[in-house]
Amino acid sequence: MRVIYDQKTDTLTIILSDAPVTESDEDKPGIILDYDASGNVVSLEILDASRRVIQPTRMEYELAGQPA
Repeated sequence: MRVIYDQKTDTLTIILSDAPVTESDEDKPGIILDYDASGNVVSLEILDASRRVIQPTRMEYELAGQPA
């Protein structure tokens, strides 16, 4: 998994898989889901990220049930 924030385009992208994207869907305005040929989510794009995410340049990673 990779997370990329592009300051120029103000886009936050979360890549879940390296599978080729065969379909994209903007289900909600500014939120784009990319799918592979089997219908699995490959990535998520958040447009105008600085307005939608508190700190798009900061990321925390946590395993559920593990001490912080």
